[in-house]
Amino acid sequence: MIDSMTWEFVLRIFVAALLGGVIGLEREYRAKEAGFRTHFLVALGSALFMIVSAYGFEGAMHTPEHRWDVSRVAAQVVSGIGFIGAGTIIFHKSENVVRGLTTAAGVWVVAAIGLACGGGMYALATAATVLVLAGLEAFNFFLHKFDKHRGS
Repeated sequence: MIDSMTWEFVLRIFVAALLGGVIGLEREYRAKEAGFRTHFLVALGSALFMIVSAYGFEGAMHTPEHRWDVSRVAAQVVSGIGFIGAGTIIFHKSENVVRGLTTAAGVWVVAAIGLACGGGMYALATAATVLVLAGLEAFNFFLHKFDKHRGS
């Protein structure tokens, strides 16, 4: 029989995947480098890492000869996502322009949303998701308005 704590962990990864997926859908709609699958997987993986870090070593954590710091895995998620994000950033020398920074930042914040879900902070993760979507859409709205104004 699956206990209530396991169901809570399952809920955490589902919420993380859902929130990451919502951001990924927006990126997919905008035809960006990282879309639904990337954001979905980053959020889900981050939540899972957080859960495993905080609860996966319960038996080993209560021994006097060992000191465990559950925040270390979360810190390594941030570093690992930095590596993935760096892969999305491209400098076009001929155009003297950098592309992919927003995508890299999006993947980075989705990892944070996943970590928050893994920690059971659903309201914080949801608020962050809403703010990410608002920021991405607000930028597109103002850019569209600016282009219309410049064209006339």
